[in-house]
Formats: sequence, structure tokens, C-alpha cells
Amino acid sequence: MKRNSTFLITMLCFGFAFFYIPILSMIVYSFNASRLATVWGGFSTKWYVSLLSNQQVIDALILSLKIALVSATIATILGTMAGIALARFSKFRGRVFFSGLVIAPLVMPEVITGISSLIFFILLADWIGWPGQRGFTTITLAHITFSMVFVTTIVQARMIQTDRAIEEAAMDLGSRPWQVMFDVTLPVISPAILAGWLLAFTISLDDVVISTFTTGPGSTTLPLLIWSKVKLGVTPDINALATLMVLTVGIGVIAAGIILNRAEKRRLAEERMAYRSNA
Repeated sequence: MKRNSTFLITMLCFGFAFFYIPILSMIVYSFNASRLATVWGGFSTKWYVSLLSNQQVIDALILSLKIALVSATIATILGTMAGIALARFSKFRGRVFFSGLVIAPLVMPEVITGISSLIFFILLADWIGWPGQRGFTTITLAHITFSMVFVTTIVQARMIQTDRAIEEAAMDLGSRPWQVMFDVTLPVISPAILAGWLLAFTISLDDVVISTFTTGPGSTTLPLLIWSKVKLGVTPDINALATLMVLTVGIGVIAAGIILNRAEKRRLAEERMAYRSNA
């Protein structure tokens, strides 16, 4: 038993090292004074300073943040409604077909989704003259279509675990269905909604494949800019940019974890108080 435990711990450490040592190396070499990414030339922060004066990077970052914010918000709204429908309405016409539509993007390669979106926008432009050109709108719509699936899955799983007796008790006390939805259901599943929004935001922010097919001239997102630069060779400024992205995502994950943990504790405390009052 002890031997198996030692083996599992060793494999776990190896796995963490395999994933995080390259990231740590990238962070260290982002402070490299040399223009060669793999040759240490001394400590320097000049690449971070140069990023602040690089208008191309700033424009790409602003565009990526706008797309991620809009697509994550809309995807969360649509995904939440779909997740509630699948969890609470077990029998309705077309449920199997609807469930298949939800699951399909999860198993479909991103390149297929990107090509399908490109063909769809080209056909729309031929039929109704919209969109006139591919850019912010087309990328956002494609990201919504792809990321709302993850929100639906998270919300549906949360709804299945939620005790329906709480909603039924609220209706027995005179609350209408829409009141139960906003006063009971949504607060209970709010951690899942927040987790779905964060996942949709992250997926949109770092997407390359789908954005490649749905973007147009003058609409280069930050991942596409990084990809275009990496094809010419990794430079310390790319390491600095990637380090800032890792730092931002890390702070976001930690903050979200704290918020979700506090929300879950608050929900459990309220449930215990409600049960005690009914008892």
C-alpha cells in the first residue's frame, strides 16, 4: 500500500513538472536581456516596457477583451437557459435532438466548427448582404456558438444536483414560477453560472482556430497576433506577453475560486437555516 502511494505521488509530481516547468521557463526568459529567447543575456524588463508602447499588441488585446466579454456574457445567458431546460424539463418534443445539438460541439474538432462558421457567413453575405466583412461580429458569433455549450453543460450538472424541494416549497408558499426562478433557482446555481462565464471568457480569449476562419482584415485578436509572431520565431517580447496573460488568468482563477467558495458556504448556511426553521 505504501509503495503504491509513493508511486502515485511520484507520478503526480512528474505530471505537474511536465506541465508547469515550461511555463516557469517562459516566465524566467521573459526577463532576458538578449534578443534570443533561449540564450540568457542578463536580467532586464525592457520587453515589458516595449509591450506598453506596441500599439499593435494593445489594439489586439482590446479587441480580444471586447470579443471575450460580449461572447461570454451572451453565451452564459443562452447556456443558462438551455441548461435549466434540459435539467428541469425532462420530457418535451425535440429534447433528444436538442441534447445532440448541445453535445455535438464538445466532440467536434474546432477546425470543423471554424470552417462551418466561415461557410455560413459567406452564404449569409450572398443571400442578405450581411455581414459585409468578417471581423468583430463574426468572431463573436462563432465564439458564442462554441462556448455556450460549456456553459450549458456546467449549469445542467448543477441543476441536476440541486434539490427541487426548495423550488417546490417556494411555489407552495405562493411564489410564481418567474419569482422562483429569480429568487431561488438563479441564486442557487449562481456559482455554476459564474464558472460557466469564466470558462466561456477564457475559451474566447485564447481561441486561435475558430478565430482564424472568422476574422478579416483589421481584426487581429491577441492569440492570432501571437501565433503570427511565433511562426517567425519565439522572441522575449512574446514571452513577456504570454507571462502577462498567465498572470491575468491566474489572478482570475484565484479570485473566482474565492468567490465560488464563499458563495457555496453562504448557500449551505442558508439551507441549514431554512431546514431548521421548517423543523
